[in-house]
Amino acid sequence: MIQLSDRLMNMEESATLAMSRKSRELKAQGKDVISLSLGEPDFYTPQFIKDAAVKAMEENFTMYTPVSGYDDVRESIALKFQRDNQLTYSKDQIVISTGAKQSIANVVMSLINQGDEVVIPAPYWVSYLEIVKVAEGISKVIETSIEADFKITPAQLEAAITPKTKLMIFSTPCNPTGTVYSKEELKGLAEVIVKYPHLVVISDEIYEHINFEGKHESLAQFPEIYEQVVTINGVSKAWAMTGWRLGYIGAPKEIADACNKIQGQFTSATCSITQKAAKAAMLADPVVLKDMIKAFHERRDLVLSALNEMPGVITNTPTGAFYVFPDVSSFFGKSYGDWVINSSEDLCLYLLDEAWVALVSGEAFGSPKCIRISYAASEEVLKEAMKRVKLALEKLV
Repeated sequence: MIQLSDRLMNMEESATLAMSRKSRELKAQGKDVISLSLGEPDFYTPQFIKDAAVKAMEENFTMYTPVSGYDDVRESIALKFQRDNQLTYSKDQIVISTGAKQSIANVVMSLINQGDEVVIPAPYWVSYLEIVKVAEGISKVIETSIEADFKITPAQLEAAITPKTKLMIFSTPCNPTGTVYSKEELKGLAEVIVKYPHLVVISDEIYEHINFEGKHESLAQFPEIYEQVVTINGVSKAWAMTGWRLGYIGAPKEIADACNKIQGQFTSATCSITQKAAKAAMLADPVVLKDMIKAFHERRDLVLSALNEMPGVITNTPTGAFYVFPDVSSFFGKSYGDWVINSSEDLCLYLLDEAWVALVSGEAFGSPKCIRISYAASEEVLKEAMKRVKLALEKLV
């Protein structure tokens, strides 16, 4: 009998991918399922980026590349960091990976030993905890609330740090909540971080351009903690390049070199054609994204308006990304037919069965009272989904 590793058995399946799989299975059976479970833009990759990929193929950029990426692509990322974030990284501080998920995993595997503590604010992206598990670290979760827009305070951060704390992982704009930290709020966190020179922070900024209010702020902008911050980004979200698989880091050179070493033994470089396509995105003026961001903003308002008409659903107003993360705990203990709702997981399964709408339980994100709704879908689809959810919730008594 084959014995699988303890490492694998201790790992949870990605809840977002699991719900997406269930949706596909039901669709294959002929069910009219609306899936709002994946964090994937419903836009196509801009034509100028696809043109750059075609040009790269025609010019035979089809060989192995340096593990950390082509020099010219890393230089384009450095230019992007300077232009958009006022962050100065040399190309040697940048490592390109096969998606931002690998970028995060590289950093965690480079830093964390067995028993090291990693501070993670909840709600968190589903993979953070599982990556820490693989590295044999210990996640210390900081709880937040919908009333506080799911933001941690400097006092909460300081209380979570111990001599064993080596890393913090957080995102802004946040998946799953759409929370965006202001410069003042980040400065408050920086004032705590600087007290602990042994602490490294992964700042996941993959949704930076999908921001409805003000300017995106990067944690590494504060010079006193610049050497403690690893900035994570990629092309999947804003540039609608999910299938191209490219993420990157800007980091202190010591950490960049470590990630290069780790990656060299696992995957080597990401796709050469993807890199050249991503270069076109990095050099483009982000103003070209304005129509997409406007569409997401309008969809957010549509979904929030619909949710606010559903008794028992508690919302806040997310200011970035493309998610709403309502509190649905008022439905716990209610039932309909053979369904008894005792958790957000139960509610998501009920809505999938009764309304044919796929959402993701907040339990997977460390917030069991909530569910995540992705509004990366057309307004027509979102209206139909919200109509179905409303009717299904009204049946619960």
